[in-house]
Amino acid sequence: MSLRVRHDLAAETPEAKARWFQSLPLSARMELLCAYTDLILQANPGILEKKRRAQSSQGRVRILRKA
Repeated sequence: MSLRVRHDLAAETPEAKARWFQSLPLSARMELLCAYTDLILQANPGILEKKRRAQSSQGRVRILRKA
């Protein structure tokens, strides 16, 4: 693992961010999740009372992966 600081766009790809997140211990991931949740609730306190429009699927679900 490289410990240097990168300033190029390659470090900002979703894959690079996922690798960084996965490298964190579980406790750090949970702290981030709580921090993100707190941030969302501070920005929009009424978000928990909004109606959800999600509907369950009655048919099959196909999972696609990029090759």
